[in-house]
Amino acid sequence: MKLTERFIASTPSFFSKARNIGLLLTAISGALLGMPVVPITVAKIAGYLAVAGTVMAGVSQFAVESDKSKTATK
Repeated sequence: MKLTERFIASTPSFFSKARNIGLLLTAISGALLGMPVVPITVAKIAGYLAVAGTVMAGVSQFAVESDKSKTATK
């Protein structure tokens, strides 16, 4: 499957929800890091949230529904 086909293909509902959760984690980390005075512990946790959210959203974005199930029923 080419990259352009992967962009156009539909995403399963589980991965759509996982992508949204990843984006939410990234937004929360950005809000925590945007505070004027941030304790070191909060900054570390926010950094981990940013990495986890970015990876979660990125992996979920490229998941596609399988064409095998569609062609097997035909």
